[in-house]
Amino acid sequence: MRTFRLTLALACCISVGWGQTNTLTLDDVMDSAQRWAEENIDPEVLRQLRAADEQKVQQLFKDIQKQLQSQYVVDVAVLRDAAKAVLPLLERSEETLPYTLWLKAQMDYLDVADQFLLIIPPPKVEPGEPPKPRPNPSAQIEREVWIRQLTDRPWPPTAKAYVTRLKPLFAAQNIPADLVWLAEVESAFDPRALSPDGAAGLFQLMPATAKRFGLKLHLPDQRYQPEPSATAAAKFLRLLHDRFKDWRLALAAYNAGEGTVERLLDRHEAKTFDAIAPHLPAQTQMYVPRFEAVLLRREGLKLEQL
Repeated sequence: MRTFRLTLALACCISVGWGQTNTLTLDDVMDSAQRWAEENIDPEVLRQLRAADEQKVQQLFKDIQKQLQSQYVVDVAVLRDAAKAVLPLLERSEETLPYTLWLKAQMDYLDVADQFLLIIPPPKVEPGEPPKPRPNPSAQIEREVWIRQLTDRPWPPTAKAYVTRLKPLFAAQNIPADLVWLAEVESAFDPRALSPDGAAGLFQLMPATAKRFGLKLHLPDQRYQPEPSATAAAKFLRLLHDRFKDWRLALAAYNAGEGTVERLLDRHEAKTFDAIAPHLPAQTQMYVPRFEAVLLRREGLKLEQL
């Protein structure tokens, strides 16, 4: 019943509009969910929903991830307040914990997108024309904002247990050991994290990527094991760097896919991440500068120094 009520809370937030939830308390969310259910769902349907509750939770998280893949960075900001209101509720349920850990690792994206909503003014509305979207920030502005975002950020609680242990595995693949900090961006160094699309573990490997680099997915799923996961992530990063000859592009491909980066480079006759950044999915636009800020904060290094 607890997880079912969480589903209703999420559904309620979505039904009333993410942008309208900024003043809700947690009690408001639960009360609104109950009212929404009583007014909109037949009792028989409620019973059916209880049986399919886990699927409903997963679908709602997929909807959140879909927004992170939107074209414009500022659009992600509409998720921020609702996600913050719902996270404490989700943390109480073991059934939703892996997805909760994933969502917690995404919260910085929502916070930074909200900052850009304040920084970037809306375009001038032309008479008789629909409003235009706010433009995406440049990669350089992204870097500056992410550095400020993470200036006072302490190490994730579990990072100390993994950084020293996993750095040699990256070095063994002939790539910089400091790339181990990608796990902070992907999962906040919590190997239990699971995304709605099925990416899992410290480095959020998709099933196809895991198989590609020799991991087993069953009995047990090695993506949840730190050492095999780190080795596979390092192999993937080495392959991407060999292909694109640039760490920013390699990281963008790790997040958005090799094909996406390749197509944008060709389409815009570009050779750098900065040149294609405004055209990448919103999350990827923030992903690379976010890692750069993490690397600077944790190791005092810039990406071009690797």
